[in-house]
Amino acid sequence: MGELTPDQGWDVLREISQRTNIKLRHVSELLIEWARTGNLCTDIRTGLDRQLKQHPHTRPQQSGG
Repeated sequence: MGELTPDQGWDVLREISQRTNIKLRHVSELLIEWARTGNLCTDIRTGLDRQLKQHPHTRPQQSGG
């Protein structure tokens, strides 16, 4: 996953919340649940992908070892 500053992370969460009309607290809960289960609803996944693409400090996850 990419690298974001705390402020950039906050901006991403806020934008996802506004665009999906889901309270920011619930967006955060869904992301935490995603880390636990690997499941993330489509609206949040789409919003997260869109927002991360807009931040120049994000970069694709590197594969390999």
